[in-house]
Amino acid sequence: MSEEFSAKQLEKKLKKEAEKKAKLEKLKAKQEKQALMQGQQGSKKKKEKDVKERVAEPEFVDTTVPGEKKDMSQPMLSTYKPMAVEAGWYAWWKKQGYFKPEVYGNPAENKKGAYVIPIPPPNVTGSLHLGHALTVAVQDALTRWKRMHGYAALYVPGCDHAGISTQAVVEKRLMKERKVTRHELGREKFLDEVWKWKEQYGNRIYEQFMRLGASNDWDRVKFTLDQDLSEAVTEAFVRLYEDGRISRGSRLVNFCGKLNTVLSNEEVDNKEIEGGTYLSVHGHPKSEYKFGMFLHFAYKVVGNEDEEIVVATTRPETILGDSGVAINPLDERYKKFHGKKLKHPFSEREIPIVLDEKAEMDKGTGAVKVTPAHDPTDFEIGKRHGLEFINILNDDNTINENGGEFEGVPRFEARERVIEALKSKGLYRKEEKHAMTIPICSRSGDIIEPRIKMQWFMDCSELAERAIKAVKDGDLKIFPKEQEKNYFHWLENIREWCLSRQLWWGHRIPAYLIKSKVIPEEWVVGRNEEECVLKVMKKYNVVRDEFELKQDEDVLDTWFSSGLWPMSIMGWPKKTKDFETFYPNSLLETGQDILFFWVIRMIMFGLYFTDQVPFKQVFLHPMVRDAHGEKMSKSKGNVVDPLDVIEGITLQEMQKRIEMGNLAEKEVERAKKVQEIDFPNGISCCGTDALRFGLCSYITPGGTINLDVLRIEGYKKFCNKIWNAVKFSLIKFGDDFVPEEEFKITGNESLVDKWILSRLNKTCLEVDKNFNEYNFMNVTSLIHSFWLYSLCDIYIESVKFNLENSQSKNVLFFCIEKGLQLLHPFMPFVTEELFQRLPKRKNNKIESICISSFPTHKSEFDFKIEEEEFDFILSIIKGCRSLISDYKITSNPKIFIKSNQNQILSKNKSLIINLVKELADISFTDEIPSGCAVFNINANSSIFLLIKGVVDIKSEIEKANEKISSIQIQLNKLNEIINHSSYDTKASQETKSANQKKIQDFNSEISILEESIKNYLNIDSK
Repeated sequence: MSEEFSAKQLEKKLKKEAEKKAKLEKLKAKQEKQALMQGQQGSKKKKEKDVKERVAEPEFVDTTVPGEKKDMSQPMLSTYKPMAVEAGWYAWWKKQGYFKPEVYGNPAENKKGAYVIPIPPPNVTGSLHLGHALTVAVQDALTRWKRMHGYAALYVPGCDHAGISTQAVVEKRLMKERKVTRHELGREKFLDEVWKWKEQYGNRIYEQFMRLGASNDWDRVKFTLDQDLSEAVTEAFVRLYEDGRISRGSRLVNFCGKLNTVLSNEEVDNKEIEGGTYLSVHGHPKSEYKFGMFLHFAYKVVGNEDEEIVVATTRPETILGDSGVAINPLDERYKKFHGKKLKHPFSEREIPIVLDEKAEMDKGTGAVKVTPAHDPTDFEIGKRHGLEFINILNDDNTINENGGEFEGVPRFEARERVIEALKSKGLYRKEEKHAMTIPICSRSGDIIEPRIKMQWFMDCSELAERAIKAVKDGDLKIFPKEQEKNYFHWLENIREWCLSRQLWWGHRIPAYLIKSKVIPEEWVVGRNEEECVLKVMKKYNVVRDEFELKQDEDVLDTWFSSGLWPMSIMGWPKKTKDFETFYPNSLLETGQDILFFWVIRMIMFGLYFTDQVPFKQVFLHPMVRDAHGEKMSKSKGNVVDPLDVIEGITLQEMQKRIEMGNLAEKEVERAKKVQEIDFPNGISCCGTDALRFGLCSYITPGGTINLDVLRIEGYKKFCNKIWNAVKFSLIKFGDDFVPEEEFKITGNESLVDKWILSRLNKTCLEVDKNFNEYNFMNVTSLIHSFWLYSLCDIYIESVKFNLENSQSKNVLFFCIEKGLQLLHPFMPFVTEELFQRLPKRKNNKIESICISSFPTHKSEFDFKIEEEEFDFILSIIKGCRSLISDYKITSNPKIFIKSNQNQILSKNKSLIINLVKELADISFTDEIPSGCAVFNINANSSIFLLIKGVVDIKSEIEKANEKISSIQIQLNKLNEIINHSSYDTKASQETKSANQKKIQDFNSEISILEESIKNYLNIDSK
């Protein structure tokens, strides 16, 4: 047998074996799921017991006084226990002030400068989910990395009031628990209830940040309804208004009847449906109504009942608001109707026929009904032709007084009655199925209605131009770069921003309506009522008693206050010390889904109010979905609480939580079924470190993250591997070992010492490089590979029997210390615990790994030649293991090595024997006995295993011939490339040299295989 082998593949092999093992474990887990689902009901009690046994951790009692340093004098646990390891550290870090930018002194004087990340403030509508955990894991890893590099790092925590979401959740809860509406409570009492909700869940969210290890400066925590942030919102609104960018007017807007508020286009989900689809609708007498139907009906011409124009609509109820019918001026079919009017079927109105190019001659009948008050296209046609704008809906989506006989009827009930009325009037022509898009409120699930509403609007056009220029000029960088396309698309197509919302929870609009008998009714905008009073008195020369002011009941869109976040958290509009030191922020890290909602608006506001971009870089991470690629949703049952992954939870506990939530009964049952499939055994205790590392390991530019909790469980095992490696090393160090004050090369390092130092050095270089590129998959892979394969599986295994060498002890200590520091940004708890247990260097003054220096590349640790030599040794070890494994000769195998590197091999003979556990001895010789199998390392080195009398010779000859045929095919293909007419001119010298080396190796391997066949034949003939 022969096999081409590259010297650096041992680590790859080990890694693949580990991955294969992980896959097998995953498969086993899935099989357990299926078995659980298919099992008999009678085994339920046993299964519940199994779940509890799986999830339960040995009881741990944390005796550390909160804020005090953890006692490290106790013996290490036998294995890694997340809850025990994580206990105590966060409170100590916080008390010591390690998370404050002042940890290295005055941030303004820090030579490295400040590094600032503002947390995207989560909504106070519940608890954090895994998407939030991903955000924290990424942002905190970056913050800790920069802090360890010496920057004045500031990670600002906070929470968003989330107007629509929070109000909807609290309203739903009040109805479920107390059977009352917000209107029955009144504004003041309802807001009291929302503040209670905020205090309950806002605190829970902050506690979860801490459990996730987020190194936030808690003295700078912010809430979007804090007094200072509210003042910033008011200031921004007033300035924009006074600059003419905010105005009040009637526009066509999206209206949600269930929430009774206006929505932005971005808060509307477009649902594709097939023709004839039945949907349930809020506030209607029947359970379902039919959608996706094209109704054709006739409008009779005024003065001639024999003439008619047939039009079609998917929204028959809007006929009540029709004020015209449009035809294309070039349509010959309708020339005779030019200038005529049509009789409205449900009122005395006569509606004009208008000529408009928006009427497509080849679409439908070519004639289009026009309802300017309830359709965006019709709105524009109505403006062009001066048509009447007739609103037919009340705010509860029932038909209003303009609907005549249908007044008070819910809109879709009215739809059915309108169709019946058309039939009775002889105007109904036909109905046909029609696939269509239905606008759905992303918050309530209600069907959105376009409505004419008087609202506050902001002109964003000039601000958008500045935001585009900032990126094109390089003032702001977006990662991944592919997202620039979406950024420009949003800004180049930006529309007026509807700022007002008909809610109670939020920043009330600082506008007041004048009520007076002596001056006109108009709106006045100011920072407070007193300012508005003075403005009115000055403008109209009146005294205070001659008018009253009534503040607008509406609140601002939540994204308005969120758009000010990077500035307002630093004290804007005041010129605070924090604003001068930490603004602009360094990085905005968030999900790709809120690029327009939040990121773009922050950039526009930053440039407008401060003439600076609010942050220097933007990193948009992929979206988190479940293991099946499904979007996470509470109603689906696939939302996972990060604390459940950290602490573990049984299936029964997960389902009980769903039952206690705000979901409807149908949603509860559906969610429970999903959980039974996805988490039949619950979720085992993984710990914060494994969760953070696992989440970051998924992140590559673009795409989505299909999160499998089993992968997180795998990283808990990685923590255990590190734990055991450090524990073993501490035993080997002994009580008297004191590491050097500064590790230096002495010249007494062995080959394997230099190899691991070189690998560590390369890892440090690549980790920093990939951190700067936000390639977290690469960063975590590099660190994982260094610890698992280079340090644990190779270096420690190589030196564990020879650690009396004091320099090897220093090398091992140095690698563990630097390895923990590399890992710390992702796994803060286990790295701190192990760092504190390491022997202290002479004159050590570093209290915590948090503020230790992040490892960097050092040229004195580059050992290229030695690394290549040891990689060659590893290839020999791999070859020996492969031969022994392939032929299953585990008892005293006879190994012979033929190589031109005998000097290196002889020096490392004992190491090879130690790492190939089956070997008792090994021979380096050019005289290879007959009857050997071969493993080819390269053209100059081969390993031979004596198999005479052990294996089937005939079978081995067949294998060798098959291998020769396979190599010959590769050789022929390569020769075709080399013999091509353009090869000499187009191929680089590097390519030519590489190909010649391949040919040499192919021919060498064929020769070796042919030689082995001869040996087999010789054995077989004797």
